[in-house]
Amino acid sequence: MAHDAVAIRLQPRSSRDQVLGERDGAIAIQLQAPPVDGEANAALLRFVARCLGVPPRDVTLVRGTTSRHKWIAVRGRSAAQVRAALLV
Repeated sequence: MAHDAVAIRLQPRSSRDQVLGERDGAIAIQLQAPPVDGEANAALLRFVARCLGVPPRDVTLVRGTTSRHKWIAVRGRSAAQVRAALLV
């Protein structure tokens, strides 16, 4: 996997959008969006962009379109910077 990609463990249909912490090397994130028609993926990209203060277009889903295990990348940010910003 690209060194600038960050592992995400997504839990859709939650009561609120939040970062739970780290689980097995991946950042665990809960989102309210359902895993239907790409809604959870789009919500994940918007959520990460909001957390990092970047435009949503700068956040890319690298791998895991249909899985709860996803890899994302953020333009202009290293994986370490993304992880640090999400795990505050």
